[in-house]
Amino acid sequence: MNMNEVIAYIETCSPTSKIYIGSDSERFKLKGKWYADYATVVVVHIDGKHGCRIFGDVTRELDYDRKVSRPALRLMNEAYKVQELYYKLQEAIGDRFCELHLDINPDERYGSSCVVTQAIGYIIGTCNIEPKVKPFAFAASIAADRYKGLAAA
Repeated sequence: MNMNEVIAYIETCSPTSKIYIGSDSERFKLKGKWYADYATVVVVHIDGKHGCRIFGDVTRELDYDRKVSRPALRLMNEAYKVQELYYKLQEAIGDRFCELHLDINPDERYGSSCVVTQAIGYIIGTCNIEPKVKPFAFAASIAADRYKGLAAA
């Protein structure tokens, strides 16, 4: 993701534009090692009522989670990536509406619930913003997920 391009675009948008930042990941095995592809996106909702422009990036990293059903490390990495991107864009965002989205399901029937408290606390503590989680985290669960699929194609 070209940060200069994202910053320049946000700065040209009206103060009523809304910014959503999210991340999603997918674990897979390659040549005997586990990896995760992380898709991180910035969704700029123009004037808060027109179309959107999506900026994104996909990175591949080794995945060290031992329990596939409880991917704590991978999901916390998603939160770290959201926080890092927010910090890079914070000045450009200024007073615009901004939400941070985590692809974590708080329902205990799902493995991602294992880090919901930690991830939310991390984002609140570092960004002073309460993040959205499923089902309200569309930038992570829809935009980043689709971006990840497009980048792989």
